[in-house]
Amino acid sequence: MRFSDGFLSEIRDRVPISAVVGLRVTWDRRKSNTQRGDFWACCPFHGEKSPSFHCEDRKGRYHCFGCGVSGDHFRFLTELDGLSFREAVERIAEMAGVPMPARDAQEERRERERASLHDVMELATGFFEDRLQTSDGARARAYLRDRGLTPATQQQFRLGFAPDSRNALKEFLASKGIEKAQMEACGLTVFEDVPVSYDRFRDRIMFPIPDARGRIIAFGGRAMSAEVSAKYLNSPETELFHKGNVLYNFARARKALQKGGAVIAVEGYMDVIALAQAGFDNVVAPLGTALTENQLELLWRMSGEPVLCFDGDKAGLKAAYRAADMVLPLVAPGHTARFALLPEGKDPDDLVRAEGPEAFRTVLSAARPLSDLIWMRETSHGIFETPERRAELEKTLRELTGRIKDESVRYHYQQEMRERVLNYFGNQRGRQQGQGGGGKGSFNKGGERGHWNKGGAGAKAGRLVFTDSLTRSAMVKRGGGTMLVREAALVVALVNHPSLIDENFEYVERLELNHDELKQLHSVLIDAMAHGQANTREAVVAAIERAACAEMWGRAVAVARRARQWTALEDAAIEDARDAFAQALHLHRSARTLHKELKQAEAALASETTDENYRHLVEIQAQFHDVQATEALIEGFGVSSGRSGRN
Repeated sequence: MRFSDGFLSEIRDRVPISAVVGLRVTWDRRKSNTQRGDFWACCPFHGEKSPSFHCEDRKGRYHCFGCGVSGDHFRFLTELDGLSFREAVERIAEMAGVPMPARDAQEERRERERASLHDVMELATGFFEDRLQTSDGARARAYLRDRGLTPATQQQFRLGFAPDSRNALKEFLASKGIEKAQMEACGLTVFEDVPVSYDRFRDRIMFPIPDARGRIIAFGGRAMSAEVSAKYLNSPETELFHKGNVLYNFARARKALQKGGAVIAVEGYMDVIALAQAGFDNVVAPLGTALTENQLELLWRMSGEPVLCFDGDKAGLKAAYRAADMVLPLVAPGHTARFALLPEGKDPDDLVRAEGPEAFRTVLSAARPLSDLIWMRETSHGIFETPERRAELEKTLRELTGRIKDESVRYHYQQEMRERVLNYFGNQRGRQQGQGGGGKGSFNKGGERGHWNKGGAGAKAGRLVFTDSLTRSAMVKRGGGTMLVREAALVVALVNHPSLIDENFEYVERLELNHDELKQLHSVLIDAMAHGQANTREAVVAAIERAACAEMWGRAVAVARRARQWTALEDAAIEDARDAFAQALHLHRSARTLHKELKQAEAALASETTDENYRHLVEIQAQFHDVQATEALIEGFGVSSGRSGRN
């Protein structure tokens, strides 16, 4: 049977081509950019050792620069797996969760009718374009000129004008042989509950709305009269147009993104057009409604981290919060969003006209991740001076992050929110205690003290004297002869459970270690991974032995065993190893960051002895104490049993 273009486009749009090709190839992690939907692998059509096979989700295409093969979802399955075209369509439809269409003459007739409807929409677009240039369109042209849109921009977006007439478009289309039913099917006339149909769009500037292939499927009309109740009017839902599944300027933005960057979503037609004129071609907009899940999926087809841009007023901030609530459950590795908030009272059109493109680039550069927006909303107007209110905040954050469907992302969001709460309330307590009865020059947290000495004996002027326990902490030791438990456990876990290397490659590759022997073992690990020799524990241990690092490996294992870090050892179940490794890695990265911040704070205080610099140093000490307590709990608990033998 013949499949409709609409059905084939739908299942292609629902399934990234990387999901189809990825079932038969292994992506090269170094060359691939998952956030951009850009993947490289060794070609499955011919033998090769270096990846020259390219797959791009935005285009829905693959191409091998070695043997020259290229195609889309269906061609990949027909040429590589030998499926018939129908079998390939069935497989993609199954992946998309879309039922196969029934084979019937009526559906094929409807497809022919849809093709004719595209012809009707094209005729209507040309009619509106022509009327903009007549005397009827003088006021509309003046309005567009006042909004700063050049004639070239107007032509590029095919802007037009619907005259203030009940029958102008209807009569034009009738003269071209278009039937009344076709006009109604395109939503160009109002025909329900009236004896005689009439033009839907009258006295409006017209914005043609293209589909993903650039064909006009609907219109948006901006009223010229201030007395009209609906300032903007969209086409109704039709056979061609379902507004929750369409983004304005999608086709042009997708083409622009072939040069790189992220897609930007704004709120209206004029914002898209004004930004395109200012040099931002990668901009889209929903059609008069809040962003839908289907539209978010379209954004993710173009880039893994779209920027959602909202007007700088209370309504814009509310819209940003609504969007965040919609996005949060759907985030996944490589799929998230950033939020750009414009200056108060400004929309993108206003901003670029008043201050130029650079002002909008500044807004984009300050875009916040989703986690920041969630945190900002829940804390910006709260007063958490009681345990009950602090507990309520923690409960709210747990419930919000618990909505995330992806298990891995949910774990990291919950971990980050716990850390934010800890730092937030810890810093509040530190500030309150620094200003309370303990005196301006003292800090007390959990029974430990650090003293601010303004020149007294036994301490440098302007230096904080840390407690003995903090000084002894493994977290702040630097490069001594002792192999730290946490660092040894991380390296031992990676060797004994090599799948953790691949799962955390971005962090493992840049893992900072203090001990020279652990650094050498880490280098061997990365080298083995690069040469495909890290698929099993045995292969990694063999690589360590070839590098003459067997004794170092033995010492690292001994440290982990003495500290009873059983989750890092060979017989631990992978589930336990994965959980413990993620926790240890997070603690390790937090400690490194805090140590760097501590050094900077100490240097600032040494150069300028001020209360502000002192308070900043005290806050970092408070965070050190919190991380130290967590580390003591994890490393000193002494778990001596656990799941094993289940790898």
